[in-house]
Amino acid sequence: MNSSKELLARDRKAEHIRLALDDRMQLASHPFERYRFGHEALPDLDFDGIDPGTTFLGKRLRSPLLISCMTGGTELAARINENLAEAAESRGVALGVGSQRRALEDASQVATFQVRSRAATIPLLANLGAVQLNYGYGVDHCRRAVDMIEADALVLHLNPLQEAIQPEGQCDFAGLLSKMEAVARALPVPVIAKEVGSGISEATGRRLASAGITILDTAGVGGTSWARIEASRANDHEVGELFAGWGLETPESIRALRRIDGVTIIGSGGLRSGLDLAKALALGADLGGLAQPFLEAALESAERVALRIDRVVHELKIAMFCLNASNLPTLKTVPIRKETEA
Repeated sequence: MNSSKELLARDRKAEHIRLALDDRMQLASHPFERYRFGHEALPDLDFDGIDPGTTFLGKRLRSPLLISCMTGGTELAARINENLAEAAESRGVALGVGSQRRALEDASQVATFQVRSRAATIPLLANLGAVQLNYGYGVDHCRRAVDMIEADALVLHLNPLQEAIQPEGQCDFAGLLSKMEAVARALPVPVIAKEVGSGISEATGRRLASAGITILDTAGVGGTSWARIEASRANDHEVGELFAGWGLETPESIRALRRIDGVTIIGSGGLRSGLDLAKALALGADLGGLAQPFLEAALESAERVALRIDRVVHELKIAMFCLNASNLPTLKTVPIRKETEA
């Protein structure tokens, strides 16, 4: 079998994976560092009794964690998805796959996404670019993506900045909301709207909710910069740096969306630890999404991914213990403040 490094070096279709692992594609600023909790010196609870469990898409999770949509459509991606799926199932967390467009257009790539046999009980999210609805895709394509992996929901990702910079970008977003609404009304599973690194504003969240899309994934500014990645691919580093931090930081997006009644919020974008996850939940998220922190581990084994999940959950529980929060409903009531800049 080819090694992961050999595949990264020779497979053009693994370019996004290679670049996502490059530290230069990460933003130096970390918005969650500017938010702080207090401290409870005398927590009235037993650490071992802390329960970070929650329910998502009708399924019980052991912790409020989503391994966010990353990849698919290559030999290397198949290995990554298998390792992620095995680890997610063993630890009782949710999992999303990368865009399934390639698999819909090339049947030989379908197997790289099909991980339900390794993730029998957890929420599994299908994924397509929303903009594809303006380029020939419709309800049938969305249904096929869901059926392909026996998904519990479909992510329609929103990525105008990425499309505008990438060499092969598709930039006709006109009239997209009504088509997303049609998909949401027709599918037997929920539709999730997800940004890919620039966040979702309150106004956009309200438009999506009014269209029947009530699960919103912030994917805000703070982690991987897809502007940098696509600019690197286009050999236009100047535009990549110009737009590297474009959009709403994840904490800001979470707080904005929390003002909308009846929505479920996945806080993602720049979460790197269990403490970041605790902050996202206290700010108003119902679930936290992490991607890049699991990618390198997934190149090696499911066991390494599982250990990384354990680390994140342990860090979350430490924060909960020192905040006297025995469960997530209590954690979500804990005060959190943003430090003012000097």
